[in-house]
Amino acid sequence: MHDDWVAAYVDDRPADGAFRVHASIYSDAKLFEREQRHIFEKTWIFLGLESQLAKPHDFVTGHIGRTPVLVTRDDTGVVRGFINACRHKGALLSRLDTGHRRHHVCPYHGWAYDSSGRNVQVKDAEHGAYTRAFDQDSHDLLPLPRLEQYKGLIFGSLNPGVPPLEEFLGAVRPLLDLALEQGERGMEFVPGRSIYTFRGNWKLQMDNGLDFYHLTSTHAAFMEVVQRREAQNAGHTDAKQFDWSQRLKQQGGSFVFPNGHAAIWLDQPQPEKRPLYPELDRLVQRVGATRAQWMLKLRNVNVFPNLQIADSTSLILRTFRPLAPDLTEMRVYCMAPIGESDTQRAWRLRQFEDFFNPSGFATSDDTVIYEDCQQGNQPELGYLQGFARGMAALQPGANAEARSLGFRPTLSVKGGFRMQNEVCFHSAYREWARLMRVGEAGLTAHAHPATSEENRA
Repeated sequence: MHDDWVAAYVDDRPADGAFRVHASIYSDAKLFEREQRHIFEKTWIFLGLESQLAKPHDFVTGHIGRTPVLVTRDDTGVVRGFINACRHKGALLSRLDTGHRRHHVCPYHGWAYDSSGRNVQVKDAEHGAYTRAFDQDSHDLLPLPRLEQYKGLIFGSLNPGVPPLEEFLGAVRPLLDLALEQGERGMEFVPGRSIYTFRGNWKLQMDNGLDFYHLTSTHAAFMEVVQRREAQNAGHTDAKQFDWSQRLKQQGGSFVFPNGHAAIWLDQPQPEKRPLYPELDRLVQRVGATRAQWMLKLRNVNVFPNLQIADSTSLILRTFRPLAPDLTEMRVYCMAPIGESDTQRAWRLRQFEDFFNPSGFATSDDTVIYEDCQQGNQPELGYLQGFARGMAALQPGANAEARSLGFRPTLSVKGGFRMQNEVCFHSAYREWARLMRVGEAGLTAHAHPATSEENRA
């Protein structure tokens, strides 16, 4: 293997105006194994909302790479994270996504653990004829090496050397705050969630969360339906979905950040259709006029490698977990301010159901396209050309929109919806390449010069 084998997958030459990704990055089985080890098991992974752990003994489960994880609030109120496996034979300790349990009992041999991870029972220990060495071992659950929170978002990592969470999120935090601070009492998931799989690589979803370019072709039927509704319900307030014929004319852009994060935004021509709109005056008093207006815009944010918080038709949080090179698990949640009115909650849910879920207008479209891409993205196709749109419009650092919110991205692009740039994809593939190189070299993934992408640009 040559010294820089990663360059065969990500051809990144800013000085030449070139950025290409090879089709085999989506299908190579050996590469998939490396991604699990060097990316998903080495960086921060979103595990849940703190509001899901409202009371002592509440818990959620998830995965960091291939490792099952249990996050609990113990009886003192401390949030703790563990590997979701019994210390006895490694059986999965909890099969539930979320719940409330003072004790977690292994279904295999009955070992029990409290919500702080402490082993409280080895079944029939008095008849076990155990040795002193066994008695001296800890039987408690294995804690995650790192567990941190940012404004209600809980992240975990299997890598003790991962940088602090706030450093990892970096300059993307102000855009996350636009979602996380919509509720005065915090944010929560509306009860229920959508879980499904698609026969495609996880990076297809990573890209699509920032992809304006596909809207008018992939979701043409949805847009036509919305426009018909708009015409039929002119002058009424019950048509809560957004008219994309108006959105297509708006100003928008994208931001690229270190550590693989990126975001897109679009001005909102119909702010009154946001469930947040009735609270606008109070919102302005609490967060200021500029940030309140940004909360009404369309904003999609990617947190590398697999978290997306999108506020296009409804505020959602979405994660995707690679199961195989050609199989990905999706989880989609509708997010809402804690304590919002029943009217606003119903409004929010109708917008969510219309667009998302496997039965929604958009999710089914996207899933079919992912599987089409997976079939076509074979090594023989060579380098793909879906990463060049907008490269000639790149601006280093912050543009006026970024400065209005007080943050500095690595790169900015502004050009209206019609540009529908694809440079927002670059950050994730640059971080993918960096982590793969670091992992193969056996180095720590901690060091990440914040100016590396700026220097390349």
